[in-house]
Amino acid sequence: MDTTVEIAQKLGLRPEEFEMIKTILGRVPNFTELSAYSVMWSEHCSYKNSIKWLKTLPRDGGKLLVAAGEENAGLADIGDGWGVVFKIESHNHPSAIEPFQGAATGVGGIHRDIFTMGARPIAALNSLRFGNIKEDKTQHLLSGVVHGIGHYGNCFGVPTVGGEIYFEDCYHTNPLVNAMSVGVVKVGQTVSATAEGTGNPVFIVGSATGKDGMGGAAFASADITESSVEDLPAVQVGDPFQEKKLLEACLELIPKGALVGMQDMGAAGIICSTAETSAKGGVGMRINLDKVPTRQAGMKAWELLLSESQERMLLVVKKGREAEVLEVFEKWDLPCSEIGEVTDDGLLKFYMNGALEAEIPGESLVLGGGAPVYDREYREPAYFSKINEFQPDSIAVPADLKAVAEKIITIPNIASKRWIYTQYDSMVGTGNTSTNAPSDAQVVKVKGTDKGLAVTVDCNSRYVFADPYVGCMIAVSEAARNIVCSGGTPLGVTNCLNFGNPYDPEVYYQFVYAIKGMGEACKKFDTPVTGGNVSFYNQNPEGPVYPTPTIGMVGLLENIDNRMTLDFKTAGDSIYLLGKITNNIDSSEYLHKLHNVEFSPAPYFDLEEEFALQKTLAQLITEKLIGSAHDISEGGLFVTLTESGFNRNLGYAITLDDSFRSDAYLFGESQSRVVVSVAPAKENAFKELLAATGVPFTKIGTVTEGDISVDNVSWGDITDWKEKYDTAIETYMAHEEVL
Repeated sequence: MDTTVEIAQKLGLRPEEFEMIKTILGRVPNFTELSAYSVMWSEHCSYKNSIKWLKTLPRDGGKLLVAAGEENAGLADIGDGWGVVFKIESHNHPSAIEPFQGAATGVGGIHRDIFTMGARPIAALNSLRFGNIKEDKTQHLLSGVVHGIGHYGNCFGVPTVGGEIYFEDCYHTNPLVNAMSVGVVKVGQTVSATAEGTGNPVFIVGSATGKDGMGGAAFASADITESSVEDLPAVQVGDPFQEKKLLEACLELIPKGALVGMQDMGAAGIICSTAETSAKGGVGMRINLDKVPTRQAGMKAWELLLSESQERMLLVVKKGREAEVLEVFEKWDLPCSEIGEVTDDGLLKFYMNGALEAEIPGESLVLGGGAPVYDREYREPAYFSKINEFQPDSIAVPADLKAVAEKIITIPNIASKRWIYTQYDSMVGTGNTSTNAPSDAQVVKVKGTDKGLAVTVDCNSRYVFADPYVGCMIAVSEAARNIVCSGGTPLGVTNCLNFGNPYDPEVYYQFVYAIKGMGEACKKFDTPVTGGNVSFYNQNPEGPVYPTPTIGMVGLLENIDNRMTLDFKTAGDSIYLLGKITNNIDSSEYLHKLHNVEFSPAPYFDLEEEFALQKTLAQLITEKLIGSAHDISEGGLFVTLTESGFNRNLGYAITLDDSFRSDAYLFGESQSRVVVSVAPAKENAFKELLAATGVPFTKIGTVTEGDISVDNVSWGDITDWKEKYDTAIETYMAHEEVL
């Protein structure tokens, strides 16, 4: 059946794109072919509205073993013949419609990106955004997403070791669910996502193919509305036990040397995996769709091509070694079918029962081939004028600081995430992680070595909303700061760029300037961007979500015994603040949540000061001059100090500096600041090192046996504050039965 521009538009293609397809093919595409272009040219697969700016990011160098975009995930050298593989991706739209399966399959998909390269996943993280926690809808979405993440990760056997979560009204309709996976691999034992060798057989392995997930890639490039529940068929269904078998089978097969290439079937299913591997190898494929194992009868060719059924892989096998592949997958009781072969004409030819259903130049489907690349218009958002009007002097300094602190400690963005992380198994499968020693980044042991990996996800999207350029630099800097505070050296970045509609010039401005800020900060910290995910169209009828460029970062500890933790160790230790004290309350939780100020500038930040702070902090840790390190972020100095006391039930006595606003001193969120504790015997050496670096440092108090004292006034025992902190989210969720 020939198609029309009207059909193309219903599939999410623009009229000019329909004309491009006709030019490429030299004819009008049939429906199967047009469906293939609709998913492959969606933003989710082609990055057509973002690639111009993504290419400006630092994409190689440092300790990377492959440049950005060359493989399914980033690969960095950690020494002694080992590499770390890492990536973050979004599953926002499916999670908005069906939170359990949306989140679960997001976790499954990101793990497949890791083991499709030959690495074994050892840690998972997530970055989540929801609306107002008091609302029933938010609690429903939160419960479903957390249960989905926990279910898949726990069953699959990879621990969820860390993450972040924020609650803001703009995410009411469109939550964000970003999942990150980290794995390790012996250098030289990776496999590439490519096809080559005319006549080499092509296999599909893993689960049978059904109609679940139809058009999911195109669905991810559509606006979410209250009626989107009608799009439920676009949400995939996951089976973590099947994926566990697939993982073990693939990792058993790779060392045998029988594979040419391997590609995960995620977004856009068979059409995406065949197109990407063919284009990378400069070859074509002949695929017999009737040989694809199915779990639903009568599936049409376009349905088989676009299905996003989970737990599937495409393998290109060396001719003559088919039996070895079949033997491994038979052992693991997994379907394994030869569905075609590599050809030398660059064409993807899909047959059904001998009839040619589609014939497409593979390169025309992918980025860098025929996929369109757009240069979108952008302009400064109108709301910036409101930000520029903010006057901090309009906010009166509160007389009762303790009463403010009691509210701060229970704000959902700040309070303990215990209700969430107790649903995750942080030790399953690996025995690699230690959860008993809290640190700003999560530290995971690399089995068989003394090494550790420090992993984190970070982004304060309100900072990015206030100033996309500075806010994204802050996101990168905080990720690096968390790794350095934990004793690690930053290696590289993977990003998940969550924005509204790119055809809105104000949204696109946010995207462009966030990328600019990210690039500058990543160059400064020598953390190349290895890849990741762009997720546009995150908005609702009231407008877009906050721009949320989530930063996933991995760092290296040469010896895990040198990790640094955030908790105070001994009463009597001195407490120092490293970095500059300011009068800044901009974009703080204090200002936003307690004073209901929506528009204010990003917090104080200077990239050079941040870099100097991190370099000095690394020296302090290396020379073992400090007992703890905890960065100042949401909630300000008060929250940092209080969190530092929780683990050992130690308090603190501090004296405020009356040359600053007391609310800014305690609750401001100026960047590039870290709280450290120092044993008296090391204090002189500590001060000598700092004096030589020029990094500002201030002694602000002393660790106590448990009492919290501010300006010689007792604020009570640390255990009372811990109770408030631990139970805040649980109290909100008490009336929602966890799924």
